[in-house]
Amino acid sequence: MTDNDDPVPEPQGHYAGIPYDWRAPTKKRFKARWWNEDDRRLFTPKSLGWGYSINVYWLAHPVRYIRNRGLPLANQRACPMR
Repeated sequence: MTDNDDPVPEPQGHYAGIPYDWRAPTKKRFKARWWNEDDRRLFTPKSLGWGYSINVYWLAHPVRYIRNRGLPLANQRACPMR
């Protein structure tokens, strides 16, 4: 995100430890929650509603996600295909 403002807007609140946001979604909040390379989380608070969304940027760039998390690829445990 290139805005000088807070790149990842906080949710409106939490209920039972799960974030909620009932405000009308904005383009900035939607982008910050669904496609944001600056947010290290894979699961982000929903832009509207209660619960979590997936930061699709990290699904499209899994190698960058692993590097950004500080986990070297060589140490990742291979998952055998069945």
